[in-house]
Amino acid sequence: MTFIKQGENGYPLQLTRYLGEQAPKSIALRGNLGIWLRRDTPLLALFCSAKALGSIILQIHDLAQQWRTGGVTVISGFHSPVEQECLAVLLRGPQPVIVCPARGLARMRLKREYKAPIAAGRLLLMSPFEEKVRRMTADTALTRNRFVAALADTVLIAHAQPGSKTEQLAREVVGWGKQVYTLDNTVNEHLLALGAKLLVQQMGGISQPAALP
Repeated sequence: MTFIKQGENGYPLQLTRYLGEQAPKSIALRGNLGIWLRRDTPLLALFCSAKALGSIILQIHDLAQQWRTGGVTVISGFHSPVEQECLAVLLRGPQPVIVCPARGLARMRLKREYKAPIAAGRLLLMSPFEEKVRRMTADTALTRNRFVAALADTVLIAHAQPGSKTEQLAREVVGWGKQVYTLDNTVNEHLLALGAKLLVQQMGGISQPAALP
């Protein structure tokens, strides 16, 4: 377990830039620190509401197949079913992955599916929480999601239920001026209205936005 405090080498300056006084005083890391400290690939944040159509799941599955060998590092809490589907695919590939639990890492039991990727140096756990935060709540999930979005170069909101905290996050991140994308699906029209752009599925890296209708 490694802790990096504000002001120390390796502390993400993006956190203070986007989160201001709400930036964590330190971050906890477990796994291959080089995935963060020596990162040389784009960092893509993935978010999706818990309730999503089967078509959204299929779209993310196809994208995850590309990402796991396409020169992009995906970061997420990987909590919702769609996010978990993506993680299952990514962990079978060679690309590094960053998982951000909505709790402290110090006393967190390592999931069975994490052990081999961590041993192989392909997985990093990052958390903005202290050791005393031992379980996920709605508040820690929101804090974690803002942490993930602040760290990322690009944000993909696969789907956000109208009125959900994921939609609120999308609105906030668009306001930061970050690149925010969503999937080409009729259920995502409200995200386009917020300022997100369409993601086109294509081989290799992060796809380009489609022309808006």
